[in-house]
Amino acid sequence: MSDHTPTDGVDTPGPDTLGALLDQLGTPVEYATVAATIAVLCLGAYVGYQAYRGYRRNDDRAVLFLGVGLALVTTGRQLASVGTYLLVGEAPLVVLVVFFGVSTAGLASVLYAFRWA
Repeated sequence: MSDHTPTDGVDTPGPDTLGALLDQLGTPVEYATVAATIAVLCLGAYVGYQAYRGYRRNDDRAVLFLGVGLALVTTGRQLASVGTYLLVGEAPLVVLVVFFGVSTAGLASVLYAFRWA
């Protein structure tokens, strides 16, 4: 039984219901973390796509490697970490190795674009 009384036959939620709903949804920090992660994924994918378009337009390999590197550093490492976590479970060392491995591959691609492509 809830602490509120219906008004004119309409059952309105009481303060305890709203508090329970907010407790289930999470904290504002979790919302901000999810929003920032989604923003990084979207922007990283967009920058990688624009670099790919630049490569197709100019046939410049440096732009291709730059785009691949930026996409790996921004979008790839997040997706690889989540995928690894879903496959392996709570093995933080494995997730970190994948996270830093993809980041290193992305930065190596950017370095290659700047130095040798």
